[in-house]
Amino acid sequence: MKTILLAACLTLVAAQAQAISRYDPTRMSCGKVQSTIARQGAVILRYQSTRVPGLPLYDRYVLSQQFCTMGEVRTRAYVPSADTKSCPVYICKRPDNERFRHRFIRRH
Repeated sequence: MKTILLAACLTLVAAQAQAISRYDPTRMSCGKVQSTIARQGAVILRYQSTRVPGLPLYDRYVLSQQFCTMGEVRTRAYVPSADTKSCPVYICKRPDNERFRHRFIRRH
């Protein structure tokens, strides 16, 4: 029974990984980038580095915290788009332990 459950979980994870769409934000307006993320929940954005010619940059960008895995937090990030150099979006990131601990202690 445990083997079947494990296989089902792995299949679900693989299906989710394959289902995520990939886009080049530099071919879209900032509003289109944000609306695409809002519509799909999570997408891969891939674009060329402006500092290192030929270096592709990519990450997974999300609509909300629910698209992050346990232990990650939604964090503001910026990507280039067709109409701006800094389009605000969100990524999932593991918090810096010291900074996270400091915030937690301050709030509680």
